Formats: sequence, structure tokens, C-alpha cells
Amino acid sequence: MTRQTGTKLNRLLAEWPPGTVAVQAWLSQRGVSRQLAEAYRSTGWLQRLDRGVYGRAGDSVDWTGAVYAFQEQLGMSIHPAAKTALLMQGHAHFLPLGRGATVWLFGSSGEKLPAWFRQRDWDAKVRFTATHLLPADDHQGLTSRDAGGFTLTISAPERAALELLHLVPHRQSFEEAHLLFQGLTSLRPRLVRTLLEQCRSVKVKRLFMFLAESLDLPWARRIDLSNVDFGKGKRVIVKGGRFDPKYRITVPVTDSGGTGLATTP
Repeated sequence: MTRQTGTKLNRLLAEWPPGTVAVQAWLSQRGVSRQLAEAYRSTGWLQRLDRGVYGRAGDSVDWTGAVYAFQEQLGMSIHPAAKTALLMQGHAHFLPLGRGATVWLFGSSGEKLPAWFRQRDWDAKVRFTATHLLPADDHQGLTSRDAGGFTLTISAPERAALELLHLVPHRQSFEEAHLLFQGLTSLRPRLVRTLLEQCRSVKVKRLFMFLAESLDLPWARRIDLSNVDFGKGKRVIVKGGRFDPKYRITVPVTDSGGTGLATTP
């Protein structure tokens, strides 16, 4: 290896957080051509994860390291969301996040997971949703989270709660959503209001406030809903449930005729 090549490699490794993916476009911006990347691989400095996709040699790269590349190298809006974001911030201790766990990623409508990501086994069940739930250029409700040597943009609890309800009832059970809401006792009313005003799903907005008020969460009483559009007509969350006249949604009932919203002991 020449001195110039070695200097370039050192500079590259200094800018490349351990445990993350590097795509060829990002490498090329740093003067590392495909041929040079392969030379680094052959000399034991890089590992090839797929065509044009690399990890640092010896690194264990998981889905978080790939999402870092989406955000920092490819400029994508894809981020840990819904249950996964809640768990990463300590709001869902009863859910697993280790090997084989389900990981929820959200992105803007029209975005797709790169082929190299879809084709690789990340030791997790990745579920991706591209949605226009919030405006594509809206960064409200996103926050930074340390992922062990690098930082990811993930949904803050307020946004994650909306994303969670977006999945109800077809990809997320109402019962688990209710259980998760019980732990959301410290959401920020101003941010909740902003997100509700920008949210494009009538179902999500109605269900969000229904759960918050049913559970008597302390922040729910402090939200100004005057500019929130709750739409018209009725929405059925589950068939055969109980109709809530305030938010005009049909929710599950228990055998005793209740709402099925008893809190855990």
C-alpha cells in the first residue's frame, strides 16, 4: 500500500463510525473508488456486505448500522419508528429488541428500502412502512439517539405514538397499543398539538385522543385541539365493538360490555 493510499484509508476510517455501513456513493465522495474499496477489502481493511456496500473489517454490523447509512449517506427519511422507537427510549420494556425481534422502520411515501438491505439477514424481522402520515419535509417529533458509537434519528415518543396507531388494527393490535399508551405519561403537549395538526390520518388523530383521555393521561388535558381537524363521518377500528360518540370510532369491548381499557395492575 502506498503512502498516499494509506493516508486516504486512515482519513476514511476516521470519518466512518464503527458498526455502520458505507455505500459506494459515500466512499466515492471521499476518493475511494470501487476498485480501491475492493483493494482495501482484499488487504483486510473492509468487509463486503453486498455489491457496493461495505463494513469495517471485524465489525458486527446490524440493522442500526444500515439505517445510519440511509440517513447520513443516502439522505433518506427512513427511521426507527412506532414500537421500536418507544422501546429505544425506554417506553416498552416488555418488548424485545435483540436477535430476531421485530423492528419497525417508517419512511416518507415513495421511499423504498435499498435492495442490499432487503436481501441481507439482519438478525431482525424488519417491517417497513412508507407513509404520508406526516408531511415528507416535516421533522417535528424526531430526535437523536445514541446507537453505540454513532447517532440515529428516531421518532420521539409523541411521533412514535402516532406511528403506532397508524398500524392499528391490521399490523398492530389495539390491545398492545393501549398497553403501550399506559406508559406515555410524560408526552409534551405542545409537540402533541403540532403533530396532531399536521397528521393526515383522521383515524390516527381520533384514536390518539380517545386513548389519551380514556387513560386520563396528565398531558391530555393540556392540549389545544382547536386547530386539529378530526374529519367527518365514523371510523371503525374493530368490527362489532363499542361506538365512542365523542371521537366517532368503534373500539373493542370486553365480555362485560366495557371498552376493554382496564389498566394493568
